[in-house]
Amino acid sequence: MSSDIPTVDNPGLRADALGFGESMVMGVAGVGPAYSLAATAAVLIGSVGVLAPASLLYCGLIMFGIVFAFRHLNRLDANAGASYTWVASIFSPAIGFFAGWSVIVGSALFMVSGTLPAAEGTLKLFEPGLADNQGAVTLIAAAWVVVIGVVVAKGIKLSSYTQIVFTVFEVAIVALLLVLAAVGFGPAPAHAYSLAWFTGAGFTPGLFAIGAGIALFAFSGWDVTLNLNEETCDGARIAGRGSIAAAAITVVLLVGFNAVALRVLSDSEIENAGINIVFALAEKLMPHPWDYVAVIAVMLGTVGTLETSILQFTRTLFAMGRDNVLHPRYARLHQTYRTPWFATLLITMLGLLLLLLSSYLSGIRTVIGDSVNAVGFQIAFYYALAGLACAWHFRKRALTGLGQFIFLLAWPLLGVGFCLFIAVCNVPTYDLTTNVLAIGGIAIGIVPYLWSRSRLNRRTATSAAA
Repeated sequence: MSSDIPTVDNPGLRADALGFGESMVMGVAGVGPAYSLAATAAVLIGSVGVLAPASLLYCGLIMFGIVFAFRHLNRLDANAGASYTWVASIFSPAIGFFAGWSVIVGSALFMVSGTLPAAEGTLKLFEPGLADNQGAVTLIAAAWVVVIGVVVAKGIKLSSYTQIVFTVFEVAIVALLLVLAAVGFGPAPAHAYSLAWFTGAGFTPGLFAIGAGIALFAFSGWDVTLNLNEETCDGARIAGRGSIAAAAITVVLLVGFNAVALRVLSDSEIENAGINIVFALAEKLMPHPWDYVAVIAVMLGTVGTLETSILQFTRTLFAMGRDNVLHPRYARLHQTYRTPWFATLLITMLGLLLLLLSSYLSGIRTVIGDSVNAVGFQIAFYYALAGLACAWHFRKRALTGLGQFIFLLAWPLLGVGFCLFIAVCNVPTYDLTTNVLAIGGIAIGIVPYLWSRSRLNRRTATSAAA
């Protein structure tokens, strides 16, 4: 628990390393607007058509219920374990364990779904002929895993400085595309602008469910700010504010991009572009070779999101090791950098192993698609648990005023319902591989949980006998 007092032998994570601006940047990087757009925009527009902006707008507003839940829970206990810690203390250690385990598994799977697009973007810039070569893509992806693992291990300040450079460039390019499309696109629009793009008047329950599932993945990642609360100045307040600011920025960017993509690109252009939709839009709006800044933005956004995923993995594992829920070795900190070096080494090696295994599957697109869907399910799982924990803990306080009711109970529960709705509607549509990764990845947590319980019981028995 964060209430544990650091000692000379156990100094804890580096306190007061991040301010509000850095916390906000970390949250934006966790979403990775350029990466999220590359991964989801073409799929979303292909699935719900001109209702794509409305899908993102409404789902973003609903998801703010979870954002506020995280903020209020963080005020209770600014702990690097975040959802794991809060759910464990409010419900039970067992439920909390699986909240943390879903973060760990989702972060591990993202080592595949995140690094492969980054590698493709790198090759597209420097060796375009190899961009579709699975072996070359896997090799470059492995190099990115090692580089980012080293950056994370070298300290939170280096991670923060890296994110500031990557994220400012990424957001600037996406914002520039929005401005150019809004004021500088001369030809007749590919799709006639309509308020219906934002009102969602044409939604059916099925169509909304499809859009919601994609939108959840697009918006995920902002919560890394709460995993870094112990390393943030006044972490109980600032980390929560950083997450709210980051979520607001990404909603604007994602909704805006999908709207201008509809304005500039035809249906066939969007379909053909696929994960290259950011570059396809830049080609229409910027002269060559300046359009390649879009490729750089997606690459940096993907690498930045990979870094925040490693940060979430290591901080969650650190907190669970510190609480003896998992082996204490995961709580070991580097004496100089004050980072969970063993946990960082573990996620780096695990990422390399998963990339090696993925190279034997049918293709890059298949691997990315399966892992993205699985990660989305795991995110919905621990978001829902955190939202429920907030509503349950603050249920009495929520009845003391309208504002308290909205932000502590109603909005978080709306977010919980949203996450459950996505899971119920989308799991039946997943193929076997995705279901094994999504549900099996969480279920296999029963093995380390039982092992941990057994280890603690043996330790308790030994202490009692002594």
